[in-house]
Amino acid sequence: MIAIIDYAMGNLGSVKNILKRIGVPSEITNDAQRIRNAQKIILPGVGSFNSGMQNLSKGGLDELLSELVLIEKIPILGICLGAQLMLNGSEEGHCKGLSFVPGNVVKFNNDNSNLRVPHMGWTHVQRLKSCGLTDQLPVEPRFYFVHSYHFKMENKKDELLQSEYIYPFCSAFQQDHIMGVQFHPEKSHKFGMALLRNFTEQV
Repeated sequence: MIAIIDYAMGNLGSVKNILKRIGVPSEITNDAQRIRNAQKIILPGVGSFNSGMQNLSKGGLDELLSELVLIEKIPILGICLGAQLMLNGSEEGHCKGLSFVPGNVVKFNNDNSNLRVPHMGWTHVQRLKSCGLTDQLPVEPRFYFVHSYHFKMENKKDELLQSEYIYPFCSAFQQDHIMGVQFHPEKSHKFGMALLRNFTEQV
């Protein structure tokens, strides 16, 4: 079973529905014991960095996730804000992140571009390394994005996918069993289903 973490930030039902479409059992929960019983974890999220961290902290979910991910080595996939929270911090707020992978979240700089922020819509991704999460995707994979901030990883080796909007940016990271994507697989049709199937079967 996959635990979808409920910390009142985001479209949890959409994640559960797409997992149901590919035949993967999941549960939306903030119950510590049910999360401990899960084989894998998804941390989704939509909203601001500070609100996300504050909501995780209120229920002790930050400490629980740190234990399960860093000590028990349970595979985790962060989606959009959920992935951003797994890094050290963000220009969007003052709260410290979970620090699962070294990196920060920075705002798109469009000073020299006519492109608007936020970045919204379908964008292609380019693989930067091999990983079970992304190795078996359809040809020319593209995903749906809605964001004003993006990952800036401390170590290039943690960058998994790259996309381009205004300039090239890291759109997914991976370090061992810890993965995060800036896009929304639950809104990305066959590409999103393939990626989530990879998470359940290949990771």
